[in-house]
Amino acid sequence: GMVGVVTGGASGLGQATVRRLVKFGARAVIMDLPQSSGEALAKELGASCTFAPTDVTSEADVQGALTLARQKFGRVDIAVNCAGVAVAAKTYNFKNSQAHSLEAFQKVIQVNLIGTFNVIRLAAGEMGKNEPDEGGHRGVIINTASVAAFEGQACLRHPSC
Repeated sequence: GMVGVVTGGASGLGQATVRRLVKFGARAVIMDLPQSSGEALAKELGASCTFAPTDVTSEADVQGALTLARQKFGRVDIAVNCAGVAVAAKTYNFKNSQAHSLEAFQKVIQVNLIGTFNVIRLAAGEMGKNEPDEGGHRGVIINTASVAAFEGQACLRHPSC
């Protein structure tokens, strides 16, 4: 009977999380980019699931998704952060005398760090509206990370790498 919001919920670990929540009786809000397959997944999973087109770096988008969760399902108990982007490139490529793109790195920081914090702060406020359970808890926030944090990724897509 719990209600969870899952960022990056239309694919990968996020999608697996959404599917598991619904399988075990929770209701879920898929938070993912508008062009994702979130709408199709929500339709597949039925009435226990809905899609909220969300850019995690946008305060308005995240607040809109949390408001949708409360309006449709009555509350928010769980927030799972799975949204993330990766850019695999050398810091400096001596083969072509080119530095890593600062814009690409800024995008990674915006989504993976700032976006995650944005969801945490707004979800915590939404969960604060819940009555505490027998243990005094109002909700839970789960942050995920990629194995790429521990095992560097080589750029294999571009011959210049």
